[in-house]
Amino acid sequence: MQPVQRDNPAMTSSLPTLSLLETRVLGVLAEKQRTVPDSYPLTLNALVAGCNQKTSRNPILEVTDAEATAALDSLRGYSLVSESSGGRTFRYAHNIDGVLRIPSQSIILLTVLMLRGPQTAGELRIACDRMHNFADISAVEGFLDEMAERPAGALVVKLARLPGARESRWAHLLSGTPAEDAASPSAVAGGSTDVSLGEVAALKANVARLEAEVAGLKALVARICSELGIDG
Repeated sequence: MQPVQRDNPAMTSSLPTLSLLETRVLGVLAEKQRTVPDSYPLTLNALVAGCNQKTSRNPILEVTDAEATAALDSLRGYSLVSESSGGRTFRYAHNIDGVLRIPSQSIILLTVLMLRGPQTAGELRIACDRMHNFADISAVEGFLDEMAERPAGALVVKLARLPGARESRWAHLLSGTPAEDAASPSAVAGGSTDVSLGEVAALKANVARLEAEVAGLKALVARICSELGIDG
């Protein structure tokens, strides 16, 4: 793994410039805190598995234990991550709220941007559903605007609208100023779509989750019927 490169050595400790791997590690810790609280803080194995997920990640990475450990060490230097000993293994937790001092809703939006890349406000609302239910898109935009205008330094930026796109996307600034994409999966040549591919992917993920829950409920009902000696 190449040494982490800092875009701006003068960057304050409250707003470091992180590598892609560091934002992935930080995002996974923040995500799992809310989606699997019983397993949080995370072990190194759980963290690496979260970094290498094939769903809800853009880009998809293949992170090794050694690379994750190096990223954790760097993040600990910024006080963004803490380490604790639980049983026979070390566990790791994020400290985004303590360092950046932003509300939990903003942390959740920042988490999705770190894990999935630039998103529209509508995509963010869907992607954040498991961690927080935003009332509407305007609520999402309100927190995004606050982070963009943060006195201590902007955490997000609204990107220029791509040709054919209905909405502008937002990107986090923890890795420095993002490069403007020449093209995006949500942009369609010669026109626009009513729903972006990112929104479709998020909806598919929600459908898959609901199908898994239904399957679990069916199995539970079948077991109860079997125990009662009745037909399911």
